Amino acid sequence: MNILLVGFGKMGKAIEPIAISHGHHITGKVDLQTGENFSASTKADVAIEFTQPESAVDNIKRCIDLHIPVVVGTTGWYHRLEEVTDYCKKNDGTVFYASNYSMGVNVFFKVNDYLSRLMDRYPEYEVTIDETHHTQKKDAPSGTAITLAQSLIKNLERKKEWVNYATTDPGEIMINSFRVDPAPGTHVVTYHSAIDDIEIKHHAYSREGFAKGAVLVAEWLPGHKGMLSMDDFLRF
Repeated sequence: MNILLVGFGKMGKAIEPIAISHGHHITGKVDLQTGENFSASTKADVAIEFTQPESAVDNIKRCIDLHIPVVVGTTGWYHRLEEVTDYCKKNDGTVFYASNYSMGVNVFFKVNDYLSRLMDRYPEYEVTIDETHHTQKKDAPSGTAITLAQSLIKNLERKKEWVNYATTDPGEIMINSFRVDPAPGTHVVTYHSAIDDIEIKHHAYSREGFAKGAVLVAEWLPGHKGMLSMDDFLRF
């Protein structure tokens, strides 16, 4: 399979050797600043996009225009999700987006969802999310933390929204974002009470899990249409 890498930063460099080890060919690497090498897309079966929040939507639309299924790893653009969904639908595109491509994290999402449904009956527990990443990560909170928070809001009747600052509002979920080096990524969901704490945690030791997941999705994506997510891929 021919893969176009849109963005060749730390994630792109992690994806390349894994894709090659799976027998794939990197047909081009799009420069984040200039957009050069999109011309190589004529040979691409799928694109994998890991860039920056401010460029992600344009990159997605470019792939749709070129009729290339695209795996999107960039987060921080989901406030424009409806716009991208409409564009994808109108132009018969294929866009796979996820806040995290690690198989372990996606199991973690399911554990978080199940635990939050149990904890809905125990309002004496206050829930918070801590997320830690490297200093070059541009968006805060992380897309993974937002996905965790959205699940909590869905299942905890007492919670209405998440915030990325200190709060004592009982309807808000506080997400604490930390940027330190080196830190591939850690997410912790804590339920705290005066009596005890309940905590679930995912810690990534390297980018390999994220990169491998993106390659596995890229292998699966051709032949599918529309806006797709990890639920489609994993069929939870």
